[in-house]
Amino acid sequence: MGLEEKLPSGVLLGQVEQLVGLIRKASVWPATFGLACCAIEMMAVGGPKYDIARFGMERFSASPRQADLMIVAGRVSQKMAPVLRQVYDQMPNPKWVIAMGVCASSGGMFNNYAVVQGVDHVVPVDVYLPGCPPRPEMLLDAILKLHEQIKDTKLGPHRAEAEAEAEAAALAATPTSEMRGLLR
Repeated sequence: MGLEEKLPSGVLLGQVEQLVGLIRKASVWPATFGLACCAIEMMAVGGPKYDIARFGMERFSASPRQADLMIVAGRVSQKMAPVLRQVYDQMPNPKWVIAMGVCASSGGMFNNYAVVQGVDHVVPVDVYLPGCPPRPEMLLDAILKLHEQIKDTKLGPHRAEAEAEAEAAALAATPTSEMRGLLR
């Protein structure tokens, strides 16, 4: 019993945004930006055991011009930050970023002047992946969460409205320095 049997006279209705979202999430090509030990775990995802190809991502691109997902794996030094930004700027829109590992997310154990304390100071991050180093299964889970974000992305004027709402919510949020509890 296929989908065509449930549809009246073979007609399927939906919104263009939903169709574009489904197509985009099934055709994400990652640009690898492996900087440290997390890159080994990222490389393992491309192997036969984890098989990232089942998500339509079998082509890890070394060229940013053909990629729309940047996976930043490892610590980012101050010298590497401009290169990271340049690669990000060369990627076509729409583009997404996964910060893989605690070093990419927050600087990790390297709390010094030479390491950027979170890649979000350089490029906007869509999904943060914790761990030192995170397992390949965790990267696959982060990719699936990113797929859900991509699927729900709005188009045209709806996207501008959604971005404005997200920015307003971020500006109204309590700053991290004023939060209490597990943060301190």
